[in-house]
Amino acid sequence: MADGRFQGQSVLITGAASGFGKAAAERFAREGARLCLSDIDLDALSTTGREIAISSDDLITLRADVSREEDVKAQVDAVLATFGTLDIAINNAGVAHAVTPLPEIDIETYERMMAVNARGVFLGLKYQLPPMLLKKRGAIVNVSSAAGLVGAGGLAAYAAAKHAVVGLTKAAADEAARANVRVNAVCPSFATTPLFTDLAEELATSRGLDREATEQRFSARIPMRRLARTEEVVQAILWAADPENTFMTGQALSIDGGLTAV
Repeated sequence: MADGRFQGQSVLITGAASGFGKAAAERFAREGARLCLSDIDLDALSTTGREIAISSDDLITLRADVSREEDVKAQVDAVLATFGTLDIAINNAGVAHAVTPLPEIDIETYERMMAVNARGVFLGLKYQLPPMLLKKRGAIVNVSSAAGLVGAGGLAAYAAAKHAVVGLTKAAADEAARANVRVNAVCPSFATTPLFTDLAEELATSRGLDREATEQRFSARIPMRRLARTEEVVQAILWAADPENTFMTGQALSIDGGLTAV
């Protein structure tokens, strides 16, 4: 149920063409936010923009590769030029790799995981923090993963990058706390997003399994015996960004059906 808690707030969301980013954009729009949405897939992002019930005056859509410093800076510049302020940033853009033993992961895959998942968040923080620190108010939510909290066999390069996201979150939170700027991370387990669907499809194909059986194998690792629903993760993102959630910072919130509890 929308309650307008983000009325008039300017919100930047990366990776907004699908998955958590798209669902978060829809929720923030329902809550009255003004949005800057970015993604490397401009066609899919344009579809997201058309589907969101929001005035064109309150919406910016940009193609951006979060591993490129100039693209990340351009996002923040666009928000400030259009809305005059940046209140909330959701660093959601990310990629994964196929389940692969560590010795078989090639350096190109490792570098891509670090470039998008870790450097993308670093650059986001680098440019999002200054305007928030200047006005002494703001909230940033970084999307990490349960793989950023525990060992994730078969996903070593992805896990390394997502662990880096948690470290960046905590460091930024420590630096920004005295200016009343909060920085937190959400750490979902396997969820019903295109990123997971692609991962499961690739694994199923490589092992001669059907996708349903593969998804059940992932679900079996979670104490609640199911995948996270997209909306369950998004509600945590909105809670972490909520203007009334004034004393939580530097946290890595597990949204994982108990995966990291055992």
